[in-house]
Amino acid sequence: MVIRIPSFGGIGSPEHHSESPETYFVHTAGLRVVSPSTPADAYSMLREAIAGDDPTLYLEPVRHYWARKDVEFPIVTEPLHQAVVRRPGDDVTVVAYGNMVRVALDAAEAAVEDNGPSLEVIDLRSLSPIDFDTVLASVQKTGRCVVVHEASRTLGLGAEIAAVVHERAFYHLQAPVLRATGFDTPYPPAQIEGHWLPGVERVLDTVLAVMEH
Repeated sequence: MVIRIPSFGGIGSPEHHSESPETYFVHTAGLRVVSPSTPADAYSMLREAIAGDDPTLYLEPVRHYWARKDVEFPIVTEPLHQAVVRRPGDDVTVVAYGNMVRVALDAAEAAVEDNGPSLEVIDLRSLSPIDFDTVLASVQKTGRCVVVHEASRTLGLGAEIAAVVHERAFYHLQAPVLRATGFDTPYPPAQIEGHWLPGVERVLDTVLAVMEH
């Protein structure tokens, strides 16, 4: 069974339609949770989830309903469980998913334009299980890690990623893992959601903080 759930914010819809529900579900053993960040993944991940044997929650970023990109059939992307390096970099690993992958990529481009650090952007794609092999391989190269998500900071998915990176890549880290997230408040009205959601500036501020260690 696959359940599609419109998720995340950024389009000015009512507050409860814009929340990030992933943490409610990733704690459920045996339940697969995925979220695409590109048009090609939106197609291929849904088809793979339907063809698979696992019960799957497919979190659709509603902001991507307006995304357009030319594709060629058959569309074949990475396996459903596998994270993808969307942009290679040398100085900081930035882990994101859903809407925040685009934000992380924009932050990486802005950093280059400002002669800042080189960011390696990883798109998780699967939130349960998480492809920690890809994340850890990147962190072992860069020595620094920032996790970006829309959900509130406390007990968000970034906390689990930070814990595992510290446990399994401690001696490769040059700084603590930091997070750029939403705030620990209810999702705000549409008029101010732009101030609540992590944007390029918040990501870059977190990157600069991790570089200062």
